[in-house]
Amino acid sequence: MIVSRTPLEDDFAAKLDALQPQTLFIQTELCDEISCRAAVEQTLTRFGRLDGLVNNAGVNDGVSLEAGREAFIQSLEKNLIHYYVMTHLCLDALRDSQGSIVNISSKTALTGQGNTSGYTAAKGAQLSLTREWAASLLADGIRVNAVIPAEVMTPLYENWLNTFDDPKDKLDKIVSKIPLGKRMTTPEEIADTVVFLLSPRAAHTTGQWLTVDGGYMHLDRALT
Repeated sequence: MIVSRTPLEDDFAAKLDALQPQTLFIQTELCDEISCRAAVEQTLTRFGRLDGLVNNAGVNDGVSLEAGREAFIQSLEKNLIHYYVMTHLCLDALRDSQGSIVNISSKTALTGQGNTSGYTAAKGAQLSLTREWAASLLADGIRVNAVIPAEVMTPLYENWLNTFDDPKDKLDKIVSKIPLGKRMTTPEEIADTVVFLLSPRAAHTTGQWLTVDGGYMHLDRALT
C-alpha cells in the first residue's frame, strides 16, 4: 500500500502493477489525520493485516530562523507530525502482526545544512522517535529502525539543484565528496535497505540508524 498526496506517475504505476498486481495506492493528505485514518482502515479492509510501516514523506522546505513561528510549525506538520500520526494509527495492527517500522530521516539531522531549521528539527526528531519507539514496543515484538540517506537523486533533489546558477557544477562538487564511487546513492539502494529492515532477515535489529551514503557523512562530514 502506498499513501501519497500526489498521484502516481503513469509509468511508475505500470511498473509497480507489473511487479505486484495487488498494490494499493491511496491518494491522501498526510497532514490530515482523518484522511490518514481512512487510509489505514482501507488498507486493513483490503489486506486484513499490516506487516510494516515506512514513514517517508517530507520536503526540505528551507524554513530558516528568519521564517518565524508559524512557518516553523507548518514545516513540522509536513515533515514530522504525520510520522507520529501514522504510527499511532497503525499500532494495533502492527502489534497483531509483530510488524516493523522504518523511519526515513536525513543526514541533515546529524550534520545540519544551514537555513532549514524546520526540516532539520523534524529529521532529528525522527531519529529520536526511532529509539523511543524501539524501546516502547519491545514487549510487542515490533522493531523500529531508521534509514539516513545523504545525497540521493530524486525529483525534489533535482528541483533543489536547479535553484543554482550552474546545477551541473554544484552536482559535480557534491559527488566529488562522496568517498565510495564518487557517485550519488540511488533510490533503489535506499529501498533495498528499507526492505531488509522490514524483513525477517533483520529480525534482531531494532533501534538502529542505518546510514546509506557511500561513506559521505562518516568519512567526509561535509555540508552540502
